[in-house]
Amino acid sequence: MKGFILAAAATAALLVVIVARASAHGGGLDAYGCHHNRKAGGYHCHRGSLAGQSFSSKEEMLKALDTSKARVTPK
Repeated sequence: MKGFILAAAATAALLVVIVARASAHGGGLDAYGCHHNRKAGGYHCHRGSLAGQSFSSKEEMLKALDTSKARVTPK
């Protein structure tokens, strides 16, 4: 019984740490699925074709978006 309680407590603690690290940060997304990171600076995307990418500014993201669209060949 003591081992079960210890294992349950360890599992609960691990879940708290994982959830805390994975929690979303504040800040609404713009039409591109991106936003400014007010704490660390820069601009990053959560959705859209640039999801997961970070940029120094929104202008840099827009240039990257234009470049990625230029590479796509129309059908």
